[in-house]
Amino acid sequence: RQSRSLYRIPAIQCLQDRYMTILSKKSAEDYKKQNYSERMARTGRPVSPHVTIYAFPIMALSSITNRITGIALSGIAGGMGLMELTCGSGSVLSLMQDIGTMSTLAPLAKITLGFSFTYHYLGGLRHVYYDKLPDKLTNVNAEQTSYALYATSALISGGLLLL
Repeated sequence: RQSRSLYRIPAIQCLQDRYMTILSKKSAEDYKKQNYSERMARTGRPVSPHVTIYAFPIMALSSITNRITGIALSGIAGGMGLMELTCGSGSVLSLMQDIGTMSTLAPLAKITLGFSFTYHYLGGLRHVYYDKLPDKLTNVNAEQTSYALYATSALISGGLLLL
């Protein structure tokens, strides 16, 4: 008697009436060959918004910037090491002196390298802070520190430009 009463519950009844689509290997391959835009046009539904119209939160931008500056600094350090190994001792120093004498390239190189190093370093300090005090990691605090990280890095790299 009790098992019959379970069939009367709408959720259980819904589970019994559920149909599944089973795709064969060939139909799955055909489905993959179809163009995404054509498939969406046939459904009659609008295509979902793309990343270009999505407003990233400042915390996401901060994370992306930290990764990009880390990759840039690693590439620069690796390139300088490779240049020293292949071109001989003092070749990086000579390159830096040549860049320093160029009136347009020198400030651009200083601000780019200064911002990358400062941002990545301060971002690492913020990470250590949140590791030590995880209760301080809130959405509001992360947003505030992201803005502060951008502003501080811009000010310090601007100061380094004047050196």
